[in-house]
Amino acid sequence: MNTAGETTQNHVVVVMGVAGTGKTTVGRLLAEDLDVPYAEADAFHPPANVAKMSAGTPLDDTDRAPWLDAIGAWAHDHAEHGGVVSCSALKRAYRDRLRAAAPHLVFVHLTGDRALIGRRMAERADHFMPVALLDSQFATLEPLQADERGVSVSVAPGPRAVARRALAALRSAHAPVPSPLTTPEGAAEAPTGAASHA
Repeated sequence: MNTAGETTQNHVVVVMGVAGTGKTTVGRLLAEDLDVPYAEADAFHPPANVAKMSAGTPLDDTDRAPWLDAIGAWAHDHAEHGGVVSCSALKRAYRDRLRAAAPHLVFVHLTGDRALIGRRMAERADHFMPVALLDSQFATLEPLQADERGVSVSVAPGPRAVARRALAALRSAHAPVPSPLTTPEGAAEAPTGAASHA
């Protein structure tokens, strides 16, 4: 659904998915490949949200509202030159809120089964999200819908392979992202219905 004016727009990419999918690692690699700034969504959480999650209490939509608005503001500020930000963005309503601030967002949904992601989370000792909240995240997750710009990429390979596949999938879907490098090696994941219209 690109217009002539949109094709030159370096959109901000949101790396989304449940906890434990490697959003931070993949997001940093993708930003490096695109040569654009990277932002970690966890850094936008107010202290009260971090305290709730550390205690094993899921956030509600009221908790998430200022967090999403802060991420949306960052995306808006970086829309001209592009950027990458990691954000769980589990619900369509959350993604809509982000798009209200930055309409040209494109999403990369990192996907994986519960067992794989649970194992990876259990191995992490430097994150405030406990494994106990993973089931809550899967229950909340609403995958990208047909009218949303984005692609889905499996996290089964290593982070570098995931980042390469994400970039290749974005480009094969004609997502308007910067192209300072050649298309990375490796097969791209099939885009969502949204991506085919991106």
